Amino acid sequence: MGYRVGVDIGGTFTDFCVFDEDSGALETLKVLSRPDQPGAEVTTGLAEITARHGVTPSAISYFTHGTTVGVNTVIQRKGAVLCLFTTENFEDVLEVARLKMPDPYDLFSTRAEPLVTRDRVFGITERILVDGSVDVPVDEASVRRAIDGVRAVGGEAVVVALLHAYRNAEHERWVASVIRAEAPELDVILASAVWPVIREYERTVTATVAGYVQPRVAQYLSALQQALSDAGVIAEAMITKSNGGVMTAEIGKTDCAQMLLSGTASGVIGAASIARGTGAPAAMSLDVGGTSADVAIIIGGQPQYGVGEMIGEFPIHIPTVSVTSIGEGGGSIAWVDGHGMLKVGPESAGSSPGPACYGKGGERATITDALVVLGFLGRAALGYSAVEMHPELARTAMAAIAVQLAMSVEAAAEAVVRVAVSGMYLEVSKLVSRRGIDPRELSLIAFGGAGPMLACWLARELSMREVVVPRVPGVLSAFGGLIADIKNDFIRTIYLDLDEAAIEPMQQGFGDLARQAMVWIRDEQGFQEDVAMFPSADIRYRGQSYEIDTPLEATWIEEGDIQAIAGTFHNLHEQVYEHADRAAKIQIINLRLVVTGQPPKPAFAPAPKASGSLVASRQVEVFHDGELHLADIHARVDMAAGHRFNGPAIITQDDCTTCVLAGFSGVVDDAGNLILTRKD
Repeated sequence: MGYRVGVDIGGTFTDFCVFDEDSGALETLKVLSRPDQPGAEVTTGLAEITARHGVTPSAISYFTHGTTVGVNTVIQRKGAVLCLFTTENFEDVLEVARLKMPDPYDLFSTRAEPLVTRDRVFGITERILVDGSVDVPVDEASVRRAIDGVRAVGGEAVVVALLHAYRNAEHERWVASVIRAEAPELDVILASAVWPVIREYERTVTATVAGYVQPRVAQYLSALQQALSDAGVIAEAMITKSNGGVMTAEIGKTDCAQMLLSGTASGVIGAASIARGTGAPAAMSLDVGGTSADVAIIIGGQPQYGVGEMIGEFPIHIPTVSVTSIGEGGGSIAWVDGHGMLKVGPESAGSSPGPACYGKGGERATITDALVVLGFLGRAALGYSAVEMHPELARTAMAAIAVQLAMSVEAAAEAVVRVAVSGMYLEVSKLVSRRGIDPRELSLIAFGGAGPMLACWLARELSMREVVVPRVPGVLSAFGGLIADIKNDFIRTIYLDLDEAAIEPMQQGFGDLARQAMVWIRDEQGFQEDVAMFPSADIRYRGQSYEIDTPLEATWIEEGDIQAIAGTFHNLHEQVYEHADRAAKIQIINLRLVVTGQPPKPAFAPAPKASGSLVASRQVEVFHDGELHLADIHARVDMAAGHRFNGPAIITQDDCTTCVLAGFSGVVDDAGNLILTRKD
């Protein structure tokens, strides 16, 4: 027994959750992030945990870490000087992409420049056919010429993505062996090893993103491992993955594609556990940090998954928790454009210098400054006293915006909040429309440093039925890492009609995937407890362009029950598209397998029962909806299960502040969550 530690690094704060396996107590902490020295915030936090709670590093038995280093590398375009080897005459694969414009309603919309520019793409003379047979063997001379080209352009790494390598990766492996022999200084990434899925562009762009971030990710994870070792942490570092699971940091150095959405996925896993605990049939998570707001849909207590999630301006086609990112966070900067229009974000003040109210040199108004001016923030310590609030600096920064808008400082501050919420409303509306969901039927689970601050505004705009604020909302992403399963996805393309002839290849394919899964979880992850496997298949009607991931039962595969498989696909197609052609021929394109292992999970005691009515510590003036209100202030630590309160109110705690608007009432449930309900 010992302590389980979860860490999540955000743009402004780094969050820690420490679970005592003996007592069941959960301690939390925030320290300022260090973008100038990534990893330093982890060692700083461990030292703070030791000083505050007496947790020695050697007593840490489990350590998980969520990071945004991969996605930030893509967004900032600070990755490796990458080259691409493709099949000859297919060098334009990244340029052509899918011929889709980012915004079809913008006549001036342009596609992002690929991470590998055309002058760094080299064709290899070879050809494998769609059935995996070799049509043209690899011409070694063409590989050597390509290596010379890489050296000429100063390439640091090479992605090898050859045609039909998902069927037969022999040529990719052979090309890699030549590169390693001729140019051992170059990193080599094989598309067939990253994600061996059919469709040339999807496979290539996914491998390209993985190769682009690999040097920085590997360097970061190595530094993290060294820092933990130097601090005396014996437990092996685990990294949260894009699919909501965890894997060892050592594997993460080479399997970078699996951890690109590491931090955001952890938050959704934490929110899903809250949804299950409250019994919410459908929910939306709202994770607002210093830089962005991330939203995801949770149905039946389970996150929704998908492929093609965007990393910066590029899609990756591996299974990930479906998260939509919006460029409005607590540190997003407010500004007035040349036409006199108020804008918020996407530029963020980050942790350095941070919002003006932090007193660290920031002079431009942010959403956090707006909430200080409105009276909701600055009433208690913020971020475990990591920053000291300066309301007068927030007013000075907001005054510059107010002058340009010809408004009072308070009206300008409320306008900043409303513009930020309108941006969230727009993106959430797109999300729920795509999924055919009525937002009024969703519970809004608000977390992150700024989620509970803005949740009531967004819930009111979307007419959502309730807002749920967890016990430790400010560090829920770190908590999500603590409860995540060890998990991995495997795929194989078979491309067959779903008939009797497909039974044997399907059984053989799933058998091979199961063996790969066991090697991964037993040998590479060192997990020796019980595991679960979940098979599915990408299925479509013949002639369709895209497939539906269809869950399968293991007995259907073992018994070759193609009728059960077909029936499930028909029903799912009808559910998604409101029609099904049960007489049409069906194709099975990809076999998928998810393997999971559940490490011991934290078990928490219920919240203490209230022994009397909740009494506000004091009242303060807040400004919203164009007028002043008296708001009660409650300390979260004094609130027990059954306590009730009404808005406007301010709920203070170490990791964040919850802003309750007039028109909302609240209650503390048995688990200690705040349940906020609109009175109308």
